[in-house]
Parts: sequence; structure tokens; C-alpha cells
Amino acid sequence: MATPQFRQLRRVYGFDEVAIVPGDITINPEQANIDLKIDGFTFTAPILASAMDAVTDVNLAILMSKLGGLAVLNLEGVQTRYDNPQEVLTEIAQASDAEVTPLLQKVYSQPIKENLVGERIQSIKKSGAVCAIAVAPANTKRLAPIAAEAKADIFVVQSTVTSARHISKSYRGLVFSEFRQSISMPIIVGNCVSYSACLELMRTGISGVLVGVGPGAACTTRQVLGVGVPQVTATMDCAAARDEYLRESGKYVPIITDGGIGNGGDLCKAFASGADAVMLGSILAQAKEAPGLGYHWGMAHPHPALPRGTRIKVGTTGTLEQILFGPSSVTDGSQNLIGALRTAMGICGVPTIQEMHKVEIIIAPAITTEGKSWQLLHPSH
Repeated sequence: MATPQFRQLRRVYGFDEVAIVPGDITINPEQANIDLKIDGFTFTAPILASAMDAVTDVNLAILMSKLGGLAVLNLEGVQTRYDNPQEVLTEIAQASDAEVTPLLQKVYSQPIKENLVGERIQSIKKSGAVCAIAVAPANTKRLAPIAAEAKADIFVVQSTVTSARHISKSYRGLVFSEFRQSISMPIIVGNCVSYSACLELMRTGISGVLVGVGPGAACTTRQVLGVGVPQVTATMDCAAARDEYLRESGKYVPIITDGGIGNGGDLCKAFASGADAVMLGSILAQAKEAPGLGYHWGMAHPHPALPRGTRIKVGTTGTLEQILFGPSSVTDGSQNLIGALRTAMGICGVPTIQEMHKVEIIIAPAITTEGKSWQLLHPSH
């Protein structure tokens, strides 16, 4: 008896299942141009620090800008709910595993203080740093005018999943094409993982798209909701949308792979899959300057009814500069990320990120374990 045909599943891929093929020629890594352009801004390091309370505060945002990257401050986190957020961050870091979820739910139940929104932005701006801030769609209309008045540079609208068409009971939800007209700064929107959703978002006139649902080390969306697409496929599909939008409009909208990047190899694979930049959380939470004090937690963790994050201990491994530019003091690929990207581009013989998008990627699920039995049996740490 024939098996009835129901639905065929598409095979998709994450970082651990693919590898980058070296080029036929090689170039000096220092000759690689890795600049990221977001409207009128150019960043010499195509790395964004995620809008998470354990990763980005005012001080890290300033330092990240000085190093050529961009840190995104969460306008709905402890920085805008508490006059002295460091005390709260210390309490979170010191809580036991049993206490931490109720504590986070309590911490984030405090109201956002609008005066602190402006103060935090101005503190970043006074240093001469580029200031990027993030809000969820529900708070965008309320906080955008405050952010604009405080002279924020880049506005990020971010939630677990964001689409250009959201159906709700409210009279009128957030319409990106209209929002685009109401503020003059570049708008980055996330997160999405599909060609069609990405293309629709770009057609609203935004300036960048964050790609990734649930791959973050501190995120449990995939376990709790079963929703997500592995990052290599998600990045490739959204890169195809970017290229299609470029063909139809003449405008290049960068895509930023957000989540699931644990080392330099993952980062390089993200760029080979089509990313123009990456957003990092857990790796940067390991910096001495990170506000999480060696811990990291998902921003969906404090949800009052359905927490979807977990606090993880990442430790403190080095300075932010070491993590980005070396010299590396660890062998696991979590430091000198820019050096890793430049070296991979050199090995592939590509002088620009756009050329990196064209390198060959192969399915190689054993790439991290092949020939590594000694490392696996006798880890150095």
C-alpha cells in the first residue's frame, strides 16, 4: 500500500553543519575591507553588541563605538528602569539558579522611567560615540520621540519575531512605512528568518534587518515555542531577499545575523552565508567591561507568564578589545573575532564582505570533530 504524501520538509542548516571552502587564490588578511554601512554611518568592525542587559550599558556602548563597532542599548531594560542599574545587575549575578527567574520577573516589572531613557542616550552621545537603541514594537511609538529628542543615531525595533504585517486588536499597530516618516534616523528591524518576511520588511523603507529566531545561547524560544530556523539557512534566505530588494529598488539594506555565534568559525560562516554584519551576545558578555558580571540572560526571560530565556554563566575571559581584536588568550575561537574574519577572507581570496557572500559553502557536519579525537578526549581546560 502506497504511503500517502503529506508535506515534504525542507532540509536546513546551522553553523555546525557547514564549512567554508578555501579560494583558488589567497590575499593578505589586512587588505580585506570589512566596513559595514548603515545609511550614513560606516563601522570599521561589522559587529553589533546585542541589546541585552548583560551585554550593553552606557560604558560598553561608548567603548564599542571607539573600537569601530556598534552596541545597542535596550531601552526597556534595567538601564531605564533603575537610577542605579549596577546594584540590580549585581543582585541578578549573585542570585541562585532557583531564585533567578522570579527575581528577573520582579526586576523587569518596574516601570520604564522616561527621564532615564533620555539620560542614558545623552551619556553615550556626550562621549562622541554613535548611539543605537532598541525597543520592542509595543513601546516604539511611546519611546521613539524621547530617543529622537535625545539625539539617538540608530533606532532598532526588535522582538522575537517581527513582520511587516502584524494583526492585532488595537485600532492601528506599528506600521513601519509610516514610522519611517516620523523619525529621521536609520531604523533596523528584527528579528526574521524567511525570504518573504525579510523582503516585505525591506519594502517598508527600513535600513537594516536582524536575522535569527531562537539561536541565542540565553534564549529558550525554540524549546518553549518550537519556533526558529537554523542560522545558515535563515541568513541565506534573508540575503536572497536583500539581493532581490537591491534589484527592484537600487537600495542595499544590510542584514545582520543575530544569535548562535559561539566562536570565530561561526562568525565567518555567517558572513559566507550572506551576512553584512553580526550581532553578538554571549561572547561579548564575557568581556571585563560587560555589565552582566560574567553572566548572560535572555531578554524574554522575565515574561510574567511564559519566560523564554535562561541565565547562563559565561565567565569573564578578557577585555572587549581582546575579544574583538586579540591577542587571544584562549584556544576556543572566542577571541580576536575580527582577526578570524580577516584571516578567513584572506584564505578565501576575497577583498570585501560582498565577495565573501559568494564563497563556496559545503555541507560538512563533521567539520568541528574530524580528526579532533585528542582534543575531545583531553580538553585543555
